[in-house]
Amino acid sequence: MATKIEKKITGFEVVKPEDNAESTGNVAHIAPLLERDDVLEGSTYKIKTPHSEHAMYITINDVVVNPGQPDEHRRPFEVFINSKNMEHFMWIVALTRVVSAIFRKGGDVTFLVEELKAVFDPRGGYYKKGGRYMPSIVAEIGEVIQQHLISIGMMEGQLNTAELEAKRREAREKLGEDAVARGNLCDKCGAMAVIRLDNCNTCLECGDSKCG
Repeated sequence: MATKIEKKITGFEVVKPEDNAESTGNVAHIAPLLERDDVLEGSTYKIKTPHSEHAMYITINDVVVNPGQPDEHRRPFEVFINSKNMEHFMWIVALTRVVSAIFRKGGDVTFLVEELKAVFDPRGGYYKKGGRYMPSIVAEIGEVIQQHLISIGMMEGQLNTAELEAKRREAREKLGEDAVARGNLCDKCGAMAVIRLDNCNTCLECGDSKCG
């Protein structure tokens, strides 16, 4: 904003931005980065794709926020991805650093799931064990993060329950092994996995079902 000076300048003073913010009362508070404890609890998930003979292992470690308090809860703090196949070493290192940095910033990190699961491999996706379709390795990493966030209560959704696995088996028995490949878009999770089963539109990815 420009200010018109109508009097003779007799002196001046340099005002720092933070000083000006304090004088106006408009102080922007930035949440501190989460601090790492000496020992963290976490979970390791295994990904096996037909694109590689070696499995990929994803470890997500959590930090406990407000321990011993009524609002005690766990948050993801860092992620590590390891595999014997280092063909994609550079992008794996880049992805782990970026995701870990976002975790440490705090706040809502659930957007990562949607962003990662929306990545499609131009060479084509693959079917996981059990007939579930994955559009890319990155999308499956996004699913792993989703499952972890659900397990620690940071995200709503369904884990890979026995009931959901039963629906997948029923779909393969009634519609064939490629049932998921012929699925439609799920309004809830965005996966192309909605099939017609027992007069219900059922998503074999998240379990969402609408009958009628």
